[in-house]
This record gives sequence, C-alpha cells and structure tokens, in this order.
Amino acid sequence: MIEGIDAGTFAVLAVAVLLGATVQGVVGLGVGLVLAPIAGLVDPSLLPGVPLWVALAMPMLTLSRDWPDVDWSGLRWAVPSRCVGTAAGVVVVAMASDRMIGIAVGAMVLVAITLSVRTIELRVSRRSLVAAGVVSGATGTATSIGGPPLALVYQHRDPPVVRGTLGVYMWLGTVFSLVGLAVSGALVERDTYLALALVPFVVVGFVAALLVRRYVPTRQVRFAMLAVCASSAAILLVRSLAG
Repeated sequence: MIEGIDAGTFAVLAVAVLLGATVQGVVGLGVGLVLAPIAGLVDPSLLPGVPLWVALAMPMLTLSRDWPDVDWSGLRWAVPSRCVGTAAGVVVVAMASDRMIGIAVGAMVLVAITLSVRTIELRVSRRSLVAAGVVSGATGTATSIGGPPLALVYQHRDPPVVRGTLGVYMWLGTVFSLVGLAVSGALVERDTYLALALVPFVVVGFVAALLVRRYVPTRQVRFAMLAVCASSAAILLVRSLAG
C-alpha cells in the first residue's frame, strides 16, 4: 500500500474514480467533479494533485472514440486563455492552506451544479470561450476542477462534440496545471503513485460508460452525477468551514 494511504481510503477513492469515469464517459466530464470533493473529505492533502493526475488518463480513453467530433475552432480560443488562468491557480495553491482549497473545491462544485441545473445558455463565441478558458485554468489548477466552465458553454451541443472537445481541452489543461504546480514545487511524489494505482478504475469506468450510453438516457445519468457531486461537495464545504 502507498505510504500514508490505508486500504479504506484507497477503496473510497477507487469507487469515486470508477463512478466519475463512468459519468465522464457518457456526458463529457465527471472524474474531477466526483473525485475532488471525496479526496478532500478523506485527506485534504490529496488536493489538487491526485485528481489532476487521474484526470490526465480519462481524456485519452474518451478521444479514442470521439476524436472526429472535436471542435478545433473553439479550442484555439479556449486553450491559450487557459494558460493565463493556470498562472493564477498556481499562485492560489502556493498561498492557500488545505482548508482553503477544500472550501474552494466544495464551492466550485456547488456553483457548477447550480449553473447546470439552471441550464444557463451561453453562446459558443470567442468571448465566452476565452472567459471559460481563463476561469477553468484558475479553478482547474487550484482545485483540480476545470471542466465545468467550458462544459457550460458547450452543454447544448451534440454529446460526441461535447465529449471530444472537453477531452482535448481537459487533457491539455491538466498538463498545463501539472507543469505549473511542478515548477512551483507543489506536486507530491506520493500523489503520482496513488493516481497510477487508480488508473485501472478509470479504464473500468470508461468501459462501463460504453455500455451505459446504449441503455441509459444521458439526461438521467447527468442528474445522478449532479446529485452525487452535490452531496460530497456540500459535506466537504461544511467540514472545511468548520475547520
């Protein structure tokens, strides 16, 4: 077992990864939304490293199926702007405590869920893509949750377009965030080994998603994901605020 991680903690993280990967394989995002709050609950020091490393694996699997549907014209605006946001996120990680990052993760997830439930419609434009890139760069680096801003912009596009575009965006964005954290000295070697041990659950979740796509309406899966995320985020937020 990895140093500092007991069997119970690993089991909880594995279930979170499996669930998140299944949801992401269907709707385009989910690993970060599910894993980050739960990781913050079991051990705040796992943030943002472990969810970021795990998030690096999932898009590779998604793109094996949805690569032809990627919206490259949108990514040329969203990806560069994420670099700007990444710099801000690195500063937050360097200055904030585990408690503050836990509060940020919980609040970020709840805000994303609230916006998703209200289904605010944003037009896919140069301005919305740039804004989404900057915001997701900061939140993705500081809290490991960077998908929701761009997902909100693309939420009314066809599912393959959403999955493919978010897959490329989140993979590149995660690389930016990890490089930024590495340069600042905020990455922990233990987190890398733990994430590698969790990768098999990402693969199983992706395979499960291929089956779920056939039989379960995306809308139902989406609301199930939101319920799980809201519960874990609310618990994390209350716990972090209590100190």
